[in-house]
Amino acid sequence: MNDLTDDQPFDLDPALIDRFAAIVGEKYALRDQADIAPYITERRGLWHGRTSLVLRPGSVEEVSRIMRLATETGTPVVPQSGNTGLVGAQVPDKSGHDIVLSLSRLNRIREIDVLSNTITAEAGVILQTLQEAADAADRLFPLSLAAQGSCQIGGNLSSNAGGTGVLAYGNARELCLGVEVVLPTGEVFDDLRKLKKDNTGYDLKNLFVGAEGTLGVVTAAVLKLFPKPKGREVAFAGLSSARDALSLFTLAMDQAGAALTAFELIAKRPYDFTLKHAQGVTRPLADDWPWYVLMQISSGRSEEDGRALIEEILSAGLEKGIVGDAVVAASLAQGDAFWNFRETLPECQKPEGASIKHDISVPIASIPDFIETAAGAVASVSPGARVVCFGHMGDGNLHYNISRPEGGDDEAFLGLYRPMNNAVHDVVRSFHGSISAEHGIGQLKRDELIATAPPMAIDLMRRVKAAFDPAGIMNPGKVI
Repeated sequence: MNDLTDDQPFDLDPALIDRFAAIVGEKYALRDQADIAPYITERRGLWHGRTSLVLRPGSVEEVSRIMRLATETGTPVVPQSGNTGLVGAQVPDKSGHDIVLSLSRLNRIREIDVLSNTITAEAGVILQTLQEAADAADRLFPLSLAAQGSCQIGGNLSSNAGGTGVLAYGNARELCLGVEVVLPTGEVFDDLRKLKKDNTGYDLKNLFVGAEGTLGVVTAAVLKLFPKPKGREVAFAGLSSARDALSLFTLAMDQAGAALTAFELIAKRPYDFTLKHAQGVTRPLADDWPWYVLMQISSGRSEEDGRALIEEILSAGLEKGIVGDAVVAASLAQGDAFWNFRETLPECQKPEGASIKHDISVPIASIPDFIETAAGAVASVSPGARVVCFGHMGDGNLHYNISRPEGGDDEAFLGLYRPMNNAVHDVVRSFHGSISAEHGIGQLKRDELIATAPPMAIDLMRRVKAAFDPAGIMNPGKVI
């Protein structure tokens, strides 16, 4: 998909390249194609771009100078953090006109304010590094993703990342109090404030969070921290249906409230794929079930309180016939193993051949009906295709992925990408859901967004884009 040919020219003028390179210094201006290669292909290999220059600035002032020169010369700029995005937003196009602006050297944690419960971090800070810094200050930064060892906070904010903690703590947008952004003109918008309450006009920071680099370059942010839970209890449960999982979620919310910090739904097929292909995982439950739930309770009082609460929920579920079997992690290590099982799921679909993925959300109450209806839509496009469904049931976000029929042809199945996409997304829209829950729009869903979103919404987005980026140089061809 989107393969390049080798005869496409590089269109940036060498003299212009020299001008950009002088801003960051030759060491941080990558021109050799071997050095550039990791920046122009996303990790699934679906999007390949071309550029003759990757810039790695080391300061906000350098980013500002780059953007001023880009505006002056009409040079398109593609901001990039950890290059872990899944919709092609961080990849340049094939023209060779774009330059890639890597934020990886802006990797300082500027401040941890324990009293304000905030951390101020630059865009290139790796998410796991930020989590560890918070932990060392006896605080929690709850954004948690499978890619947290390599993704960077600037990309997390630009894509409004979700992950497993959204149920209790919200998306990246809800975790952000303030931003520092370099505009296409090179002007710096410094809004690094720690205020939880501020009603002084438009909330400008939220224009940049989730904009996927189309309005400006996020260079730093003030993020919320939380007290570390005193007790964390994790359980794996087996259930007979997705409807039972919804009933268990309702029961858990009623009994635990804000202490319910994760509720992950896993179908039998991705569970089996993980047992089959993952290294070092163990079977959480002795028997097989059609559906599984990974649930976490975080107590602010004590380990004993968290343990009692999760056991109370599961006992009630067993008594009501909602839960078929369940196990509560006997230690922190076993709880981590349960989470590792969940985080390993996506990679374990790869060995089963070609797949077509959907990152969708529907109202939580509609999840069982969506799953049932979508299965029929999938079968109508590709009889025998295997639904691989898992995700964050607690916030309505499912990764509704489709693997090719067993023994089928990869290329032929990928040829059904658009029909399959349309069929599943039609079902999503019928439940008043979203075709992009946490991965963004990028290149992958741009045309579908434009074709299916309310015309007024598209018009307003285009007006915002034109106001911030009249020259059209910020991440062109993405989102809108």
